[in-house]
Amino acid sequence: MAIYYNRVAAVQYARAWWNKKNPNYPAFLVDCTNFVSQCLRAGGAPMSGAPNRGRGWWITDAWKGGRGEGGHYSKESWSYSWSVAHSFRWYLENAKTGLTATRVSSPSELQIGDVICYDFQGNGVVDHTTFVTSMVDGVPYIHAHTADSADRHYDYSNSLAYTPNIRYYFYKIDDVFN
Repeated sequence: MAIYYNRVAAVQYARAWWNKKNPNYPAFLVDCTNFVSQCLRAGGAPMSGAPNRGRGWWITDAWKGGRGEGGHYSKESWSYSWSVAHSFRWYLENAKTGLTATRVSSPSELQIGDVICYDFQGNGVVDHTTFVTSMVDGVPYIHAHTADSADRHYDYSNSLAYTPNIRYYFYKIDDVFN
């Protein structure tokens, strides 16, 4: 049975939660990828994998049990790809089931509901993830967490994290999932 991605619902979620944390999800100090994952899930993107079933993109309600010793969640509650930018990028590159996407070469190929990953140092390690919420004359504008942002130009040239070595990874989220 095919599942259809609802880009409008995903963008509505991003606009509603860009500057606050949804209590139905864990919150992190570095929260960018967790936020993007929530947006995708709000648009109906299906999760794949789960604890003890290998890699994938998923979250469970186990985190609601609270934090254990040392301030860490005591149960495996989400995949690395749910909350870690570099893992999320690799998931998008390789996923064949659940949430899937295609990497494109130009930001003008994106549309609302798509994702941009950032390698600020240009060293092959993705540091940040954002969610495309509007396109203006072929240019993506994004919403993001960590440094909460709304309707920000995708290039981050006005960010303290920006370097001349920045590399962008543009992902077009599939409209239909199998």
